[in-house]
Amino acid sequence: MSAALIQLHSREASLVLEAREDAPPLWRHLGARVDAAGLAALADGRTPASFSLDDDVPFSTAPPAGLGWFGLPVVTVRRDGRLLVPVWHCTAIDADAQRISLVLEDAATALRLEQRFALAPGGAILIDASLTNLGARPVSLDHLASALLPLSAHSAQVVSWHGRHNAELVEAVEPMPRQAWRREGRRGLGGHGGAPAVLVLEQGADDHAGQVLALQLAWSGDSVLAIERDDEGCWQLSAAAALVPGEVVLGQGETWSAPQAIVALSTRGRNGAMAQQHAAVRARLGWPDGRMRPRPVHLNSWEACYFDHDAQRILALAESAAAIGIERFVLDDGWFKGRSDDTAGLGDWTADPVKYPEGLGPLARQVTAMGMEFGLWVEPEMVNPDSDLYRAHPDWALALPGRERPTARGQLVLDMACAEVRDYLFARLDALLGTLPISYLKWDHNRDLAPAGGAAQVRGTYDLLARLRAAHPGVEIESCAGGGGRSDAGIAQFTHRFWTSDNIDAVSRVPIQRGFQAFLPPEVMGAHVGASPAHATGRSQSLAFRAAVAMPGHFGVELDPRQLSAAERDELAGWIAFHKQWRHLLHGGWTELGQGADGLVWQAAGQANEFLLFAIRTAPAQDRRPQPLRLPFLADAAACTLDLLRIAGGEHGHAAHAAPLFAAPVRLAGSWLARAGLPLPPLKAESVAIFHGRVQA
Repeated sequence: MSAALIQLHSREASLVLEAREDAPPLWRHLGARVDAAGLAALADGRTPASFSLDDDVPFSTAPPAGLGWFGLPVVTVRRDGRLLVPVWHCTAIDADAQRISLVLEDAATALRLEQRFALAPGGAILIDASLTNLGARPVSLDHLASALLPLSAHSAQVVSWHGRHNAELVEAVEPMPRQAWRREGRRGLGGHGGAPAVLVLEQGADDHAGQVLALQLAWSGDSVLAIERDDEGCWQLSAAAALVPGEVVLGQGETWSAPQAIVALSTRGRNGAMAQQHAAVRARLGWPDGRMRPRPVHLNSWEACYFDHDAQRILALAESAAAIGIERFVLDDGWFKGRSDDTAGLGDWTADPVKYPEGLGPLARQVTAMGMEFGLWVEPEMVNPDSDLYRAHPDWALALPGRERPTARGQLVLDMACAEVRDYLFARLDALLGTLPISYLKWDHNRDLAPAGGAAQVRGTYDLLARLRAAHPGVEIESCAGGGGRSDAGIAQFTHRFWTSDNIDAVSRVPIQRGFQAFLPPEVMGAHVGASPAHATGRSQSLAFRAAVAMPGHFGVELDPRQLSAAERDELAGWIAFHKQWRHLLHGGWTELGQGADGLVWQAAGQANEFLLFAIRTAPAQDRRPQPLRLPFLADAAACTLDLLRIAGGEHGHAAHAAPLFAAPVRLAGSWLARAGLPLPPLKAESVAIFHGRVQA
């Protein structure tokens, strides 16, 4: 007999479930787009297996862990200290071409599980779940998977990221596990390995072709991603917020909702999955006035002066910023009372009367009079023991009874689950935003959580951000956590930019920024031109190379222009103007990443049939001559005209000096560029060739 199917289809992928009478639907397919017409019921084609239970237990959306399902659980819940084993009955299915909603209940445990699947703009699938206690006695929820998914038996590799402060997003490529793979965060925020996310590549998949599944959990706290292989030859993938036992207790009628998982499935390799992730995240961004405007070029004061500033020094810095074309001036840490280093002042949020005798008002108004926006650094979730706030409310800091309170960077963490704490922080920030012409907050978070605050800490922070956004909808917010320690689709609902790393060394930034863009779009990626030598590494690089590496992201400057020579200031002003000229192609459109021969990497970004291409060399070439650069994204183009605009770093001067070919735009067939490749000029170490392309379809 034919199966009763529930289906979602994007342009590239299909999710197919088989409805069953009074039981959770079965997984039939999650992968490349298929036509499931005429598919027989699973039971009609499922062969017997030795050493199995008499009653078959195939993979459903909510398998009965403990009663024949030996894989990953969808839920782990206890009542009166005893583990409950729900056997779910499907009580409602609501589905159309865009979404599926399942209601599952178990009378014996008095629990309701709801699971939701929906197509996102761009083709990704949004998956989440919620658990409700229908019984009179409370239950303790230890685990609820946002998504529990089947993976193809043809899966070959797992790609994930790890990192630390100043060394974010180090890519790790591993074979599919013979038993289990796990990525778990326990630091209270996503961490310097980036978003809680993973790629699964089928055999033969690469950047440009083959089937890839990319999952990102929209969550800014502890998480667990797990892959397990079963003895049938397939794998399961689970994604969940990591809950502390006893943290979530549900009384009668209470519900806990898991964070959403964004699942991208593409047959166009990693770039196809990346495009779906970018589209899904863009749909979550709440831009002022409902749309993204050109991303203002920043100057951030931190590496220009650290804590050592006063009203006159900062005014002079702002004047030098305006002179080179900066559009937004951000006053970083050190502006508030008692803040001469990182040991005091967090929590009070009033201007230092020594550094700013008249407050921040005169400075902010002078900055805006120069034609720039004024931005301000804050770290609301933190408190120094040496602060008026802590002296008045030591009970507001996260702490364990009878235990020492470990500090990091001289600070403790406020309990964001406490409404009184959030009310205080809202009042302080609202006063700043209501009395000063502030259009931007750099929202920092400079330590791991010890002790942990749990899921309530994350949702308390979300609540405060949402409240501020509602009260001040024109203000943009940047998420920073010691660099890239909190960059994910969860906090993207309330923010507009991420600080990618405190390491602005351009060589280090190349892989960091590529890892960032696997799940988050370039317009929210903070990318600055730093000083040379770089403060994080001590390495020196040319100004042109530093600027070219920062160019694809939300461009900014993290140095004091007054410390540059006149020629260097003119050069930096030229790069700022160059970014303004081309940012309409870099942001809000499509992005492709790839690798060339001899250690070269490349990135293309564009709108419709026009793009910029960056060919990047960080280390010296090993070959005498560069090999042509294959650009698979042009395979379907009739032709493409490419103009070499600049070679940044290494060779200076006009690109035409590299070879006669580049004296004028080059027009080649798309098939040639995709399969034979674009001829390249010689590139020395730490240099970038920047091309402008126009596509003829």
